[in-house]
Amino acid sequence: MDVNPIEMQKNLGGVSYPASKDEIVRQAEEHGASKKVMDALKSMPDKEYDSPAAINKEVGKGS
Repeated sequence: MDVNPIEMQKNLGGVSYPASKDEIVRQAEEHGASKKVMDALKSMPDKEYDSPAAINKEVGKGS
């Protein structure tokens, strides 16, 4: 999935880490994330993420 990491992180402003996948997806929805960003976040494994970099790394694996 080709998601712009900068765009994705803008949608995740205010997330408190560590954060669960559900918290991350909910925060992105509240910030009006695009369908592409939402699909990428929803496809991540259901676990705790300790930083924005960890999310970018996981989303990058799906590319």
